[in-house]
Amino acid sequence: MILRALNFTFTFPRPALIMGIVNVTPDSFSDGGQFYDKERAVDHGLQLLAEGADILDIGGESTRPGAEPVGESEELRRVIPVIEALAGGRGRPISIDTQKPAVARAALATGASIVNDIAGNRTDPEMWRVVAEMAAGYVIMHTKGTPQTMRNEANYNEVVGEVEDYFTERINSVRDQGIRSDQLVLDPGLGFAKTAEHNFQLLAGLKRFRIHQRPVLLGASRKSFIGKLLGGGVDERLPGSLACAVWAVLNSAQIIRTHDVAATIQAVRMIEQIQKHVTS
Repeated sequence: MILRALNFTFTFPRPALIMGIVNVTPDSFSDGGQFYDKERAVDHGLQLLAEGADILDIGGESTRPGAEPVGESEELRRVIPVIEALAGGRGRPISIDTQKPAVARAALATGASIVNDIAGNRTDPEMWRVVAEMAAGYVIMHTKGTPQTMRNEANYNEVVGEVEDYFTERINSVRDQGIRSDQLVLDPGLGFAKTAEHNFQLLAGLKRFRIHQRPVLLGASRKSFIGKLLGGGVDERLPGSLACAVWAVLNSAQIIRTHDVAATIQAVRMIEQIQKHVTS
């Protein structure tokens, strides 16, 4: 299995890719405002790269439930200078976390290689045309509604099967717009129009997504369902986040999106080493 994103190519099986999060926002659920300043965001990205991040995921609009939308010009103002500073000569891909085609296009022209699209449920094909034209990697995330409405959309008869069917339909839709299969990554969208119980069901059912023969991205880092089960605030969710990351790697996820790169790398590389010594 191969993932292509502009001039980057990843061949699986291989050690899981660790995607470090850089939120250039004042209101993200975990670190809102902490890296809103360009210099602090760039320094944070450089720190994550130094810790071993394989990909940086840079976003300028909070997508937590109930978050207010950000205008296109403001989102560009936030993310483009950070991408410019981090993309050149680093040797590792930049992902732009956006649902706006114009922001994706500008980010890819500036040095990003992957579009991480939380609006994978879109009906307007413009984002897909941008990705196809620029041969970028593309993360299709499952959600329902928008960040403003998704709390009311968490209704499923069988969440794993419905997400699996969604991926099948989306893969066909983006292919019709010229995106190749080897550009695609699938994200089940933990926390996006999901209850805590839905998140646990998706984690338990991760292996079912292997049917699509595409890399699976898992983003559980610091999310509220961890706190609901274990207690504690956002800054106390690292152990639960690491448990989800390790479980995901054991169950066929190839990319782990995280705020805590160094700790996640240690946990994931340890479990991968143990896996090498497992005999049937």
